[in-house]
Amino acid sequence: MKKHYDVIVLGRSIGALTAAAILARRDFTVLVLGNGAPPPSYTVLGHTLHRRAFAFLAASSPGWTRVVTELAQSQTWKRRGAPANPMLQAVARGFRLDVPTDPKLFAREVDREFPELYHVVEELYENLARVNAAADEAFVREVLWPPGTFWERRETAKCAAALPYVHAEPDADLLSEFPRGHFYRRLVRASVLFATDLSAFPPPFAVARLHGAWTRGLTRLGGGEADLEAFLVERIHTHGGHCQLGARVESLFLRRGVAAGVHIDGDEQATGSEFVLTDLDGESIASLASGHGIHKRALREWPRITSTVARFTVSLVMRTEGLPAPFGPETFIFVPEGTGPSRGRPPAIRVARYDGEDKKTLLVAELLLSDHGALRLLDARAFVLQALEAELPFADRHFLVVDSPHDGLPVWVYENGARKEVDRQSLGLAAQEPMLRQIEVDPPGYLGLGGEPVRGPIDRTLLLGRSVMPGLGQEGQLLAAWGAARLVTKSDRKKAVMRRDMWTKMEIG
Repeated sequence: MKKHYDVIVLGRSIGALTAAAILARRDFTVLVLGNGAPPPSYTVLGHTLHRRAFAFLAASSPGWTRVVTELAQSQTWKRRGAPANPMLQAVARGFRLDVPTDPKLFAREVDREFPELYHVVEELYENLARVNAAADEAFVREVLWPPGTFWERRETAKCAAALPYVHAEPDADLLSEFPRGHFYRRLVRASVLFATDLSAFPPPFAVARLHGAWTRGLTRLGGGEADLEAFLVERIHTHGGHCQLGARVESLFLRRGVAAGVHIDGDEQATGSEFVLTDLDGESIASLASGHGIHKRALREWPRITSTVARFTVSLVMRTEGLPAPFGPETFIFVPEGTGPSRGRPPAIRVARYDGEDKKTLLVAELLLSDHGALRLLDARAFVLQALEAELPFADRHFLVVDSPHDGLPVWVYENGARKEVDRQSLGLAAQEPMLRQIEVDPPGYLGLGGEPVRGPIDRTLLLGRSVMPGLGQEGQLLAAWGAARLVTKSDRKKAVMRRDMWTKMEIG
């Protein structure tokens, strides 16, 4: 055995890095391996582009508050982020609706655009406030989401019983007072679909929780997801953990059918551990063990994870002077019917804006691309640019670089208004990278929100990725991370009580 750690974490997602930081803080020896996951951003001709559109929707959740409190970083975190204002913006042909942080300004926006529905919108957000208050109280409890054992199911059920809509019919409509086909329905639907990790529209409770995440105070990070990753990696290193984000695992090391470490690609000997935590799904971690050590119950009852929808991302660098100042930090663009794909309504486009100090702006656009939809992958980049140019007249004169890591097309570089194509591989980039997939769970998991259990299909493996609580998006990843950290901590019976007492006294502001 080359080295031994208490915990090895595979992946660099929010859940993986959060669990690693918490366990390192709790005095466990932790090793984080990126396992082939690319960093959130990359560089093209001196410009920083993003692989994903990112808004930290979970920043307002009690799960994240609990994380920064335990890490003793509450004040530091406040200085790293900034409130987004407006929190959300919806743009359609000849139409714009802002959702600002000031309730009075929002009331004016609604009264201007939808005067006939003013009181309906007001009631909607009063209801969302009630749902989110109950959810905050439930998710701050020390229980496992989703539960596994009999006693865990009893504990979690007590918390879940207080959640509105969790036992409602899956097709229950929170917007029943809105007319069919109304624009506000499209806005809520788009905000939820971009926030969840499920392919399909999630249950009513998740709808309230996810749309509420966009509209109750959105935290912006200047560097997007890369800033969040840097924050968590810094905390892991500070508490003695090790990060090898460029390392990849070749296989899982088993001892008597139990996970006892990993074989890192390029190492002659295995690296040992007490637990292996991963943001992979259960099937992927089982394949790392070549199918050995899988529980009989997992073979019999494990949920099936599939996907028919993916997130297509394109980054666009332009001169800031070509972008209207009112264009918000998080914008949804709704393309008119008859534009783009011929079958059905065109997909909504989400655009994140990042203004640089060099008078240049990065726009990161994302759309949900169905495997069976009318819009093809090779046409997606042009579709996004066409929508942007329709809403931002003359913006194309200020384009500098356009690229997507997903479609395999060359980088588009603009000089004096003329476009030239540069081969990605000549710039040291991969020819084509896979898209982040949305998740379909069969059968549906806990309360329609869950997917796979936290406990993996092999003993001493724990799951904390998007497949555990996909219905809740980022907050689901935090809940999975906290649950995995809790199970690891409980395994150390001698120190668990001492550590718990220490954590509650360590917050220094």
